[in-house]
Amino acid sequence: MQRKLRLRKREDFNRIYRQGRSFANSQFVVYWRKHPETERFRLGVSASGKLGGAVVRNRMRRMVKEIVRHHAHRLEEGTDLILIVRKPALSLSYWEMEKSVLHVLRKAGLLKGSSPSAKNDNGKGIGSGYPKSKNGFPRAFHCL
Repeated sequence: MQRKLRLRKREDFNRIYRQGRSFANSQFVVYWRKHPETERFRLGVSASGKLGGAVVRNRMRRMVKEIVRHHAHRLEEGTDLILIVRKPALSLSYWEMEKSVLHVLRKAGLLKGSSPSAKNDNGKGIGSGYPKSKNGFPRAFHCL
């Protein structure tokens, strides 16, 4: 990632946490906030000490940054975003991780041409109207 596309200051992170919006799946959490002063997006990656030692955390950060770099042309401009790595992401291959990162960004409406995750009439989210599979997930989204 280019230096100017990184979020590094604590006050930037805190502003996004306080004033931004969030969306999560089991492997990642994304916090984002529109930032019209910048023409491109800016990215911060957070990997807690609970994930493991420094080698593990830095590897996860590098992989997430590389995924975002490959898909930078698809991200909305003028957005600050923070991706938080959760423990289940440790067991994913690069390709599974890429799929999961793109999923959380798409659901948050941060990819060009996608809209934020909609709520249906009963307020339980998109998949609540679908029949459930054995593991409790809506059948329509089971292939994720």
